[in-house]
Amino acid sequence: MAHSSYRQFCPVAMAAEILCRRWMMLVIRELVAGSTRFNDLRRGVPKMSRSLLATRLRELEDYGVIERHVVSHQSAVHEYRLTDAGRDLLPVVEAVGNWGQKWVESRVSLDNLDASLLMWDMHRNLDPSPLPKRRVLIQFTFNDLSPRQANYWLVVMPSGDVDLCRDDPGFELDLLITTDLRSMTMIWMGLAKVADLRERLSIDGDTEMAAQMQTWLGLSPFARVERKVS
Repeated sequence: MAHSSYRQFCPVAMAAEILCRRWMMLVIRELVAGSTRFNDLRRGVPKMSRSLLATRLRELEDYGVIERHVVSHQSAVHEYRLTDAGRDLLPVVEAVGNWGQKWVESRVSLDNLDASLLMWDMHRNLDPSPLPKRRVLIQFTFNDLSPRQANYWLVVMPSGDVDLCRDDPGFELDLLITTDLRSMTMIWMGLAKVADLRERLSIDGDTEMAAQMQTWLGLSPFARVERKVS
């Protein structure tokens, strides 16, 4: 693969040539978080072009970080699975995320709001254990977005599996949460608690689920990192 090189034998330089290319660390973050299929990876990097994602995946395969496995020959569906080298990047991703949470000012993070990414992260970190042991439907409405972009639904199955829907799945609604995108992002990132932002949240439906929202919401993996900047 032809690309720029630092031309240094230092292992940091050699690793940086692979890991520090545009979007590469975010693709690795998605793989480490458990996404294995192209469309799921895309949902974790919604502003990345499909062609660039395909390029980065090919590069990671060439570098031995992932392996591509055929799931269905008829539909040409593949899964991208981490190798031992890829799994070794878990603490690297954690360290970068911890540093960002600790040292990057929250105002910088909150300048980059993205509802689709927020809801994708929320759906895979939600803790189903405090919720009723049945199918549960939770709707999030962001009142500062256009009607076309404002609504998301989380379907929590009795098994604990969680699906994210952009269209109303048509089941009986258990909880409707209406707020602005900035407030929900602050809660997800651990910059505020649900109780701190009650005046910005409208929660209608099951009262017990509403009372336990902070528990089942499932925050960012980095939310508990102590911040050193405001």
